[in-house]
Amino acid sequence: MRRGVQLEDYLKPLAEHPLQSYLTNVLQVADVIEWVLSQFGKSTIWQTSFSISEEFLRRLYFIEKSGKVNTIHLILDFKATNKTLRLWSFLTQVIEHTYLADNHSKVILIQSDDGRVATIITSQNLTRGNRMESAVVTTSPQVFSTLLADVQDIIENHSVPLSELFQSKIENA
Repeated sequence: MRRGVQLEDYLKPLAEHPLQSYLTNVLQVADVIEWVLSQFGKSTIWQTSFSISEEFLRRLYFIEKSGKVNTIHLILDFKATNKTLRLWSFLTQVIEHTYLADNHSKVILIQSDDGRVATIITSQNLTRGNRMESAVVTTSPQVFSTLLADVQDIIENHSVPLSELFQSKIENA
C-alpha cells in the first residue's frame, strides 16, 4: 500500500460490509490478507495464483510470523515452475503446502479458527505491482464453501505437490 493511503479508504469492516469491491493501483493483495486477519485472528489460508514473487513471499513471511496463520495452502501454475523453483527455499519456509496445476485463478480463502470466512477474488497475482487491480471481498459462506471445494478438488485431483517436483528435479540433476 502506498504511504499516506489508508486501507479503510477502500474497504470497511467485514462484519458491517460482507460484500465489497475495489479497483485501484493503491492496494496490494497482501494488504487485504493482513486486513482480514486483523479482523479474524488466527486462520487457515488457501491461495491460488498464476505466480508468486519474492516480495509477496516476504510479506507472507511476516504475516505468518505474526502468529495469525495456522497453515497456508498455495496453488500456482505449471507455466511459472521455473520462477517458483528459484523461490523454493524461501517458499518452503513460509508455505507448508504448495501445488502446481493448470491454474490462472487468483482466489484467497481465509477461515478463522472460530469459523468465520472471507473470500477474496482478485485480478492480482501474488506479486507486488503498481497496476490497476480489482477484487471482490465477501464473507458469504456459500461463496467460500463453493470455492474451497473447487480448490480442494484441484489439490487432490489435478495438481502436483511442489515438493515432489522439486525432489524429482534434484534426483535428475
